Amino acid sequence: MLTFFKRWSWQKTLSAALIALMALCVFFLLWSYSQGKFDSVESMQAYVSSFGAFAPVVLTVLPGFLGCAVGAALFGPAGGFVCNYIGISVGSIIAYFLARKYGVSIVKSLFKEKTYQKWEAWIGRQKYFPLALFMAILLPLFPDDFFCYFSGLTTMKPRRFIWIILIGKPWCILASSLIFGGIL
Repeated sequence: MLTFFKRWSWQKTLSAALIALMALCVFFLLWSYSQGKFDSVESMQAYVSSFGAFAPVVLTVLPGFLGCAVGAALFGPAGGFVCNYIGISVGSIIAYFLARKYGVSIVKSLFKEKTYQKWEAWIGRQKYFPLALFMAILLPLFPDDFFCYFSGLTTMKPRRFIWIILIGKPWCILASSLIFGGIL
């Protein structure tokens, strides 16, 4: 029994806690949906507002594009933009560092082998990958989640990746926030 605890690391504890938290969030969202909390934009706004300062945390469990739409609908164009920009940028940077730490195995476990092979062959031939990454980050609906993970497998320095995310991410998020916030 003692050897079990010696091999149990803080990373395993953190991973288990995050999985449990995500499962709890999914259960809570499903329960809230069954209670009619998401029947209209107004009921969803009232429900999310009831969380106070923690209301933007709701957006972190949604995929990027959906989160942009929901964020703008719930918090308005400006509030949705800020919440989404922070959340999506932090998530992209975390993806990069996860791939840096755990390597090809994490990327292959998250994406189909066919997808991995297709992009790996293309990226392997690209000497201008940072520029291609920047362009991908600018374009809406591009598989930039995959590119963020894949970037962690390349020789790209963390500082360069972070700058690409911080400079490239806001434009698509801003456009989505304006569209879904009803301004455009």
